[in-house]
Amino acid sequence: MKKVLSIVLTIVMLTALLSGCGKTNDKGASSKNVNGVDISKPVTLTWYLHGSTVTDDKAVLEKANAYLKDKLNVTLKPIWGTWGDFNDNVVLSISGGDDVDIYFTCSWTQDEYNAYARNGAWLRLDKEGNNFIEKYAKDIWKLLPDVLKTGATVQGNDGLGVYAIPGYKDSATQNCWDVNVTLLEKYGYTIDDIKNTDYYGFDKILKTVKEGEGNDFYPLNVEGMVLERMVNNSIIVAGDSGISNMLSYYMNPTDTAKEGIYGNKILSKFETPEYKKFVEKTREYYSAGYIDPKMAIRNQANDARVAAQDTGKYLIGTQSYSLGYEAEASARRGIDVQMVPVTPAYLDTAVSQGAMMAISAGCKNPERALMFLNLLNTDPYLMTLLDYGIEGVHYDIVNGGEARLNKDARTSYSPWTNGMGNITLLPPLEGQGLDFWDNFKAYYGGCSEVPILGYCFNATSVENQLAALANVAQEFDLALNTGSIDPATKLPEFIQKLKDNGIDQVVAEANTQLENFLKEKNK
Repeated sequence: MKKVLSIVLTIVMLTALLSGCGKTNDKGASSKNVNGVDISKPVTLTWYLHGSTVTDDKAVLEKANAYLKDKLNVTLKPIWGTWGDFNDNVVLSISGGDDVDIYFTCSWTQDEYNAYARNGAWLRLDKEGNNFIEKYAKDIWKLLPDVLKTGATVQGNDGLGVYAIPGYKDSATQNCWDVNVTLLEKYGYTIDDIKNTDYYGFDKILKTVKEGEGNDFYPLNVEGMVLERMVNNSIIVAGDSGISNMLSYYMNPTDTAKEGIYGNKILSKFETPEYKKFVEKTREYYSAGYIDPKMAIRNQANDARVAAQDTGKYLIGTQSYSLGYEAEASARRGIDVQMVPVTPAYLDTAVSQGAMMAISAGCKNPERALMFLNLLNTDPYLMTLLDYGIEGVHYDIVNGGEARLNKDARTSYSPWTNGMGNITLLPPLEGQGLDFWDNFKAYYGGCSEVPILGYCFNATSVENQLAALANVAQEFDLALNTGSIDPATKLPEFIQKLKDNGIDQVVAEANTQLENFLKEKNK
């Protein structure tokens, strides 16, 4: 009996011991940490993106969220902003205090990086004494080129610092004509016919193709604001209104490191003779039926332009180039796409702020949000999954490591690659070559700087005027830049309204700041 009792007691003790071990293990799992950060609490992150063509993300998110659950105990909830709806909706989201953790921002959207850093929308990430980058994102920060780090450092409501993580994409600007060579050659022309002329000499080619393709075909597929910059060699001034860029710096198109025709000076571009000539020619092209009327409607223009690109239903388009774009665009569109550069590639402040992810000041879990951005930008599997989709469904790996996109599957899942983050993690696309990313880094590392690189306009002292001017510009600029209104009457009216609302004061303040900046830079 004693022997039996002894056995029973032994079993009970072992059971208790094993049970205790089980509880200890459970406790360890529930208090899991990553790099010293407790991630035991599950977190859902809402992420607002731009430029997406995504109507079915279920399969991708199932895989991504399973992976993120294991890595960070995070569930991702993306908002896929499109080219057409982002600007209006993102402003409503921020002003309405929506529960969004991470926002796409940059130098050219309505949630313009500099302005929204100043008004407190974004969380500062490198604050002394509580440096989130050092704690949660030092891996990606080490990878970024200096030009992107410099562009991210701005004067915000919490002092001079970093308020967003830059995307590692094309870090220079090179505006190009995006040419549908398949269609061009159908009508007896070659790419040299585009190279050997300019915007003011496209008439004959556009006329021929328009007549051949029919009334519902628009050969000139333009993004109005980009078109003006391409034709006139004007560049965005960082810190200008993200709603409508009123300020311009005119660069030297043959040697971007040197001063342009107006020197190191900022102008109201709408008052220049270059702008007048441009809108008059654009009006001719529009009146001839070469430009789709949708290009003059803000909430339709970009979606219509991208749709025309993706279906190959255009002849000449506007495109800010990134190395390897021809191969990617040709594969996606099913046509031969070639780029004709208008300028050399150049570095400026606006492009260094060209695609960024900011953590909302109201984010309840900023540590986990930044940990997610760090993982996204350093983990090839996660970046490729969220950008390209699922291997075997949205793309296949060929040629020992290149990605062949599945055009049919990608019609419902096609995020904007350059708006996602560190694109150098992605497999090169078919035809780009396995050494593509080495070439990419070398190419952008050798680009020249415009003389005002690093300058960012602080509009605090004229923010009321800038807001009023942006409202005026919205009435006129896109319509003029796409030719849908007559510049003979509308351009003088536009200029007068700009004068009445303080454009001269804004330009003067911008130039005072530029002069001070250049003095410091050239010491």
